[in-house]
This record gives sequence, structure tokens and C-alpha cells, in this order.
Amino acid sequence: MEMEGSNAGVVTELLSGAGSGAITKLNDATSTSTRGERGLERFDDFTIASSWERFISEIEAICRQWLADGPNILTQKGAESVPSFDNLYVVKRELKHGKRVYCMEYHFMKSAKGKHSYWDDDTHSMQLSFGVYEFLIIAPLSASGVVLDDPESTKLLSSVAIALSNCGRFEADRIGSQVPIRLMHLEGLHELFLSKFVLSSTDFPARVKVIFSMKLTYRTPEYDYYNEETLVSEANESIAESEVANHPKKQWDDDCSWAEWYSAEDPVKGFELTAIWGERVFEETLEMAEVENASSFDADRWLLHPIVSPYMVDDSIGKFVGFASQLQLLVKAFESSAEAQFLEDFVADTSGQENSKSTVTVPPPSVVDRVMKDLFNDEVGNSNYVEAENKYGRAMKGAPSDSLFAQFCLHALWFGNCHIRAIAVLWIDFVREIRWCWEESERLPRMKSTSSIDLCTCLIHQKLHMLAICIERKKSLSREKGTDHAHEDGISNSVAQNKTRKGSAGVVPSMMLLNTFQEMHAPYTQDALLMTEDMHEERLHAAEAFGNAVGLSGQLERDVLSSDMSAFKAANPDAVFEDFIRWHSPGDWVSEDGAEGSSGWPPKGRLSQRMSEHGNMWRKIWNDAPALPVSEQKFLLDPIREGEKVIHYLETLRPQQLLEQMVCTAFKSSADILNRTTYGGFKLMKTKMDQLYATLASTLKSLQGKSDISDLSDDLKRLCQVFEHIEKLLILAASVHRKLIDAPRLSQAIFADYYNYYLPKMGTSLESVCYEKEFTAKEKVGMHERDAVSNLFPPPTANQSWRKVLSMGNLLNGHEPIQREIVFSVIERISNGHYSSPTPLSTDEQIETHRMYISGTSNDLWVALSVTSWD
Repeated sequence: MEMEGSNAGVVTELLSGAGSGAITKLNDATSTSTRGERGLERFDDFTIASSWERFISEIEAICRQWLADGPNILTQKGAESVPSFDNLYVVKRELKHGKRVYCMEYHFMKSAKGKHSYWDDDTHSMQLSFGVYEFLIIAPLSASGVVLDDPESTKLLSSVAIALSNCGRFEADRIGSQVPIRLMHLEGLHELFLSKFVLSSTDFPARVKVIFSMKLTYRTPEYDYYNEETLVSEANESIAESEVANHPKKQWDDDCSWAEWYSAEDPVKGFELTAIWGERVFEETLEMAEVENASSFDADRWLLHPIVSPYMVDDSIGKFVGFASQLQLLVKAFESSAEAQFLEDFVADTSGQENSKSTVTVPPPSVVDRVMKDLFNDEVGNSNYVEAENKYGRAMKGAPSDSLFAQFCLHALWFGNCHIRAIAVLWIDFVREIRWCWEESERLPRMKSTSSIDLCTCLIHQKLHMLAICIERKKSLSREKGTDHAHEDGISNSVAQNKTRKGSAGVVPSMMLLNTFQEMHAPYTQDALLMTEDMHEERLHAAEAFGNAVGLSGQLERDVLSSDMSAFKAANPDAVFEDFIRWHSPGDWVSEDGAEGSSGWPPKGRLSQRMSEHGNMWRKIWNDAPALPVSEQKFLLDPIREGEKVIHYLETLRPQQLLEQMVCTAFKSSADILNRTTYGGFKLMKTKMDQLYATLASTLKSLQGKSDISDLSDDLKRLCQVFEHIEKLLILAASVHRKLIDAPRLSQAIFADYYNYYLPKMGTSLESVCYEKEFTAKEKVGMHERDAVSNLFPPPTANQSWRKVLSMGNLLNGHEPIQREIVFSVIERISNGHYSSPTPLSTDEQIETHRMYISGTSNDLWVALSVTSWD
């Protein structure tokens, strides 16, 4: 046996042969003493034995004990599992020889592996190199575990070899060398294997049946997104320097939903493709050339493994930069918001004071101006935001993700490290822009100016919605101001004479006016009264204080009713009070016959008792209401008064109130943006996004309960951690999906592998927890998916840095493998083989007499040879 240099230990096999058959024969030989003189050999006289002989005897005794126990008993006695291997265990014993102490390790499998399973990832390098299932390692018990010199290596190797001679015999040859040109190709490697046992032409027949198996590993080149766009231009002429400046390098996620806010590092750096050729028998060296020139599509199996970025494997929280990292900073700002009563206090000059606020760098005014320009861009429509379709969205009390306040919150996440002082600066400028829009009657961008106010959104969004409506009505009042006097004169001269129908929204089916038998028309009416959440609460609290909610709000209801009656009169000039009741409050009209029109005219009926009472308020309002269509009425909502109230609210908002609503809105908007990502509809990812929304809703609900900040801090920090985990998963899902868009089953399977690997890391603990550091899963590629996978290896282009000369074969779209692994072997029958025992054996069992494992590239080569003989 030959060792390479000074190795970390002596490596050999504990049992004879490379398979279970050889193990059985060994056990038989050990237990039944097939040699007649074996019984005498068991008596050893150590009175004159040297220390080396005692060392050898101790090794043999330990090995015999391990053999006698077997895997099950050794496991019960405390054998340890070898890390990263599911079915490999180790037991250790210390031995002393002279002044040195050695550690001997026996590696064994608890259950046998399947035949030809050496290409499995669960195979130890020693098992793969020498084709064994069990092996022994002996090395000095020191800090480094290094054999100091060649004599010590030889001594240890000889000691183990002699000790194991009674347990069978195994020989191994480990070679490491520079790569000669002929060994870069399969033909030369095949000749190398034959040279190890074919000493002359008479040793073996002319053709030796060699069993061959090969594993090739390819790695995708780094993808050049910029080159994809400029390749055509470069083919014709080089791009001018000024033009290059106007074409920034494209990022992999430029078209992803989060790209407006940050560029994420691609979590999938590439792929490793493993192509495996199963065992085949060759008799001539020339056949190797055919294998080397064969297409990788001819391989029996393809396995694909994504190369995942280290930040996706590291379980440390906070190293990833994305929405989650900025939300953490926003939570810190929320914790600081109670330090002052007004936002201006955070902006005030604190020089000379020992306050952390003074050390915070706020972006310069030019950056603030750029943010304001983006928020109040004239090209942005006033109704372009879309609420995410999510059942949890309304429970979060945030603003729609594309609305004005939501966009403010998203900009704030990336402004001045989201510090409370930077937020205060940004908010003051934001409100200043809002006031300018109000004073100049300019519409608010990203806000609807119609429809009712959604009370399930945050109060700031409700106020901005109210202001947007007030601005539109303020503009309408300005336009109408020039025609008001003429309109009033027209009313006084024509009320009694002109009965022209105005403001009709259409005929009411099957209803006629009582006195004239004319069709009844439904009028256009003013929108429902607009009120924000705090306005509703104020009315309710006032009503409770006075003990008469109806009386307090009576004037408001009277104004609404009068407006509807005026509009009805304008649409139906000949109508009477009873007609209005039949349309507006049909429950107050008691019909005394069947369907209208079936018993003649007029229909038989009467007003309800409530409406018939003397002094009924509804009739009084009817009598006083002029016939005016809604277009000529005054607004029920005073836009000037309500608009000023909104501005006052925004300018006097307490820091804690602002940050509470910012936290809710920022979490919701960030989740909505991520949820727009295209990731192939992976079921596991969709489930995680649903869970995120549910967690957001339940956690942020406590903010609406006006809980103490200290009580919410830990919950919000845990929420940030959950958000980071899911954000990283979603980015990976998007990357895998777009790279394997033509292989949806494969992309979903690869994501599921990573999801199961990452799942243990997704706890809610605030501290880092260590789990598996490497993601090693490989997914089998179906035959119909091979074309899609081969597209990951685009042919080399002229502007890419590739090797001019390729030294290895088995190219995939012009790419050579980064590693080639080969196993050559020869199998013989024990009874009549070249290495058979001189003593006849009653068996036709086959053993692997020669085996060579080769691993390398065009730049390096590693060879391991094992030879098994039976004496």
C-alpha cells in the first residue's frame, strides 16, 4: 500500500472485499477456523514480544471485538453518527505506542446500501474512492492529527496491515499527480487502469471486460443580463461612451415588483448539473473515445442542484437588506416616537446636547425635493391605486399600497435610515406640499376624489381622501361662482311658472304620479355624507354626553332629507308628498289593493300612521324644500371648512400617532408589493404569503387598540423576523421560477427542497439558531425537462471569457464539466480467478478484484486504486 505524502492517518478497509459476500466469507473464516492450525495460532506468548508487536496485537484485539459486536450492538454501545451522513456511524478507541497516543476510528454502516449506490451524495469520500462500505482510520491523537513523517506513516500502515491479516487482506493505492495530456481523456485513463494489473500479454486475455461508470458535474456560467441587451449592438459596432452612461447595467430583478425600492442579490447564483452514466462493460480502449464524444443527453440520470447565495443559508437575522430590514428600522423609530409631543421637536437643532438625534444624518434638501417630486408627480393619476385582493388587508388598518400615504411610508423606509428625525423632516415637507395643493386647488395625486371614504383604512388615508374630495368640490364652487347671481334671479322668476323636468336619473318602473298619472322619475341625489372615522366617533361621543343622539344629529338628517326632496321635486314637477314617500320610504305607504294599476286609478292606499301625524317633520320639510336638481344645490359637506380641518389634523399630528399608522401601512404595502411577484404559483409559497397576511393582521391589530409602545415592541420585532424569512423565500421562488420557466414541475420541486431545508430556521425566536449550514439537495430532471435545463448553459459568446482550448470531452453546449468522476472495476470469481486461493474453495462467488476511482478536471487529477486478493 502506498500513501501520498504525510497524510492525516492510515486509511484501509477493516473487512476483506468490497461487498457483503466478502464479509460473509470473512466471518466464516473467523468463527470456524477453516485453517487447521488456526487454533494453535490463537496462543500468543507476549513475554518476549516487542512494543510494536504488542501495539499490533492491541489493534487486532480491538478490531476483533468490533467485528464480533456488529453494527447493531456497536450502535447500542454509543457509536456516533457521522455528521452529514444518514447511514454512517463511527466508534473510536485510543491506543498508546511509545510516547505517542493514537486514535483508531472504525466507520461502518448500520444498514447496507443498495447496489451501485456509490454516486449517492450520502457516500463518504473513502467509500467512493476505494469502493468499501466500512473503513478504518488511525492517526496521532494531537491537535492537528497529522502523521509527522514517512517512517511513522509506514509504521502505522504496517501495524494495521499485520493486525488485519487474520481478518482478511486488503490493498489500496492512492495516487496524486500532475495531469499528463493522455490522462485528460478517457482512453488514457482506461489504459492507466489496465496498467495496474496487466503486467504482460499473458496475464489476461486480449480483451479485458472492464466495468465503467461515470459522473459529470457541470456548472452554469454567470449570467450576463447586460450582455443580453447589448449583444446585437456589439456585433455591429461598439457602443459610444456617452451611450453606455445612458444604459445602466441591467439587474436580474429589474422587472420584479420590489425593484422600484431596492435591488435584491440574486439568491440563485447558478446551477450544478450532474449527469450519471450507469455501469457499462467495455473491452477495448477505443470504446472510451466514443463515450467521451457522446452527448450528455445520453446519460442515464440528470440531477440539478441550485447554487444558493450564502445570505440565503446564513440563519443570522438582519444581514439581508430588503423590506424586512427597513421595517425593523421603522419599528425602532416607532419606539422613539414617544420622546416628543411634536414632530418639530425631532427636527429642532440639538447641537450641544447629548442626544442621539443630533448625530443622525438627514439627507440633504435635494433628496427631500426628489422624494416630493416623485410623490406629487403630475403624471400620476388620482385614481390609479389598486387595493390588494386579500381577505386580511382590511383588518390591518393601513392605506392602499399605491395610495399617497402608502407611497410616503415606502419612501420613508429608505430615507435617512428610517430614523425618527429623518421621518419628521420628510413628513413636514410632505404636509407642506399637501397644503399647497389645497390652497391652489390642485388635485392630490394617487388619491380618489369620488366615492365614499373607506373606514377600514388608516385615519391619515381617510383624511387625505376627504381632502381630495374637498379640493374637487372647492374647484366646482369656484367655477359656479360666476353664475350664482343669474341662477338665483332665474329661480325667483320661474319657480311658479316653469315646471320643466330637471335632474332625472330615469323612469321608476311601474310607478306613476298620483295626481297626474305621469311616469315617476328617480332624481340624481347628492352622495352619501362623507365622514372619517374620527368624525363618526365625535358624533357618537357627543350623543352619549347629551343623551340624545337623534336630537343632536337631527339637523344633519334634515339637510339630507331636504336635499333629496328638492331633487325629487325637480325631477317630478307635478309630484305630491305621497309620491315622494312611495319612492323614498315605501314602508310608510300602506297599499289597500293589489298591484298598482290593477284596480283603476288612483291606487288605493294611504300614508302610515307615522307620516299621517299632525305636525309631521317630513311634510314640513317637503313644504319648505324648493325644486332644485342636485347640480344646483349647495353641497351638504362644506368643502372649505372640512378641508381646513384636514390640514390642521395633518399639521398637528403627534409623532406616535403618525408612526403607528406608518407601521401598519408600511407592513401592509410591503407585503402587497411582494405579493405581486410572479413566482409560478408555487403552492408552498402561496401558503406562506397567506400566513404572512394573517400574522400581520393579528399583530398590527394591537396597534389599533392604543397599546403601550413597550408592550408592542417585541411583537413587532418578531413580525419583522417573520417578514424577512418569507421575503427571502419569495425572492428565491421568483429567481427559480424565471430560470426554469419552461420546466414548472422541476422549478416547483427545487423550491420545495429549499423550503423544507429552510423551514427549521423560520422560528419566531429573536436569536439566531444554527441548523444545517449547507443546502445540498438535488432534484432529478425528467427526460422532457432536459431541453429546458440545457438552456441554462448558453453557448459561449465572443465577448465572454472562455478557455481557448478545451482539454476534456463530454461538452454540454460547449461547456466542459467542472469535475469528472469515473469508476473502473474488474470482477472475478473466487474459485478460478487470477487471485484465487491455492486451497480449493467451494464457491463461485464473484469479488471486485480491481477498482479505480478517478476524480478531476483538465487541471488536476486524483486517483484511488484498490486491489482485493484472497489468500
